[in-house]
This record gives sequence, C-alpha cells and structure tokens, in this order.
Amino acid sequence: MDITQNESLVRLTVFFGVFIAVALWEIAIPFRDLSTRKPVRWGRNLGLLALDTLVVRVVLPLGAVGASVVAAERGWGLFNVVSAPPLVAVIACVVILDFSIYVQHVVFHAIPALWRLHMVHHADIDFDVTTGTRFHPIEMLLSMLIKIVMVTLLGAPALAVLVFELLLNATAMFNHGNIRLPAWIDTPLRWILVTPNMHRVHHSVKRAECNSNFGFNLPWWDRLFGTYVPEPAAGQEEMVIGVSHIRDERQSIPWLLSLPFVRRTGAYPFGRPKE
Repeated sequence: MDITQNESLVRLTVFFGVFIAVALWEIAIPFRDLSTRKPVRWGRNLGLLALDTLVVRVVLPLGAVGASVVAAERGWGLFNVVSAPPLVAVIACVVILDFSIYVQHVVFHAIPALWRLHMVHHADIDFDVTTGTRFHPIEMLLSMLIKIVMVTLLGAPALAVLVFELLLNATAMFNHGNIRLPAWIDTPLRWILVTPNMHRVHHSVKRAECNSNFGFNLPWWDRLFGTYVPEPAAGQEEMVIGVSHIRDERQSIPWLLSLPFVRRTGAYPFGRPKE
C-alpha cells in the first residue's frame, strides 16, 4: 500500500494520542504552576497551530512526504542513486533529518531576522504541551522548505520522512510537557531522547541557557557540538521562562502574528551584545 494514502490519518492519530497523553499527565501531576489559565493558553497556541497547518497546506501542498515520492519517481537524491538496504536507508535518513533540524534551530537563534520569527515560540511565559505547537506561520513555511530540500537531496524514502515527522511532532509535545520525571529516569533517558527537563532549559530567559539544548528529538547533537546545558542556574522550578524583554500575558493570535515585526530581538541572537 502507498504510504501516502493513510498519511493524514496516521498523523492525526499520533498527534491526538500524544497530545492527550501529555495533557492528562500535566493535569494530574503538573511540574510548575502556570501564569495563564489552560483554556486561554490552549485556545491561542492551538489556534496558531491550526493557522500554521492551513498556511503550509495551501502554500506547500506537496509536503515533505510528497517531495520524497517525487524524488523517488525522478531518481533524485542520494538514496535513489546509491543502493542501500531499506532499513539502513530509513534509519540513516531519520538521523540525518534530525541533525538538519538541530542545525536549523541553531540558525534561527543565530540570525536576528530568523530569531524574530522564532521568538513567537520563546515568548510564551509558560511551558506546557501546547508550547511545542506554537510557531509563527512564516517559520513553519521556512521549516517545511528546508525539509523538502533535505528530503530531495537525500532521496529519503517516504517511510523515513513520515517516521521522522511523526517522531518530531511527538517528541516536541513530550519535551515541552509540564511534567515531572524522576532523576533516575530523566538522567539515562537524556542519552537517547530529549526530555522535558533538558528542553525546559532552552526556554530560560537567560541568554546562555536559551542558546543551548537545541535538540527536539535526539539529544546527541547538543553533546557533540557543545551546546548542552544539563540544568538551569536557578533550578528547574525557579527558572524564569520566556524572553526577558517580552513579559506580556495577554498574547492573542493577532499579537503573536505581529510580534516579529513590532518587537525588538533583545540580546538573544548570537553575536549581539549582552543587555
């Protein structure tokens, strides 16, 4: 069966399954108190996700899986030229695509114009499962374009692309969860998966902590390239989340859409002087 036939159903099933699981975990045993009531947060963050999905579907309807199918039909990309066992090709492409997302994330922190877009994600003054879905539509379009280019260059199998995107979406919700993991689970798990405690450091208002722990799925890249910070200086429960120059609590969807164009970048992009 063509994998693209059930792509939407698989995506929706995984999304809602992981979202509901993490959301119930947050409700049952929350790690930190939230500044904003959940209905308000969920309304604006998930509303922005719905808008993102619509924009990407309209502007880039092919998507990353579609790009994989086109590349296979036309013989484009590494794994459509070089013969490799299917399992090897799938695993290699998932790992390489994950590395490309790490690099992309670093670049969005390094370049002021891109940081303005990514700032929508970081301006959330709380940290929960919906933070993992909150991105500016232009950033989502750029991210999809990067994935399409990488998928085409790799000649990645459609299965690899779908597995990668499912993992990316699932782990983004998990590692943004307002949930507590005991140290005896968190410490070893960090060697194979980005955990909430590891990624929460990345949402600190402190510049050095914000510019660390860029991984979404695999944690190896941060350790390999020296961007890993194990814990925030203030501790997990006392650290301040967000960006220091934007502390607005009333963050409507129009406010989030306009944020990159009306607010300054602060000192977060690499190379900027500290404020």
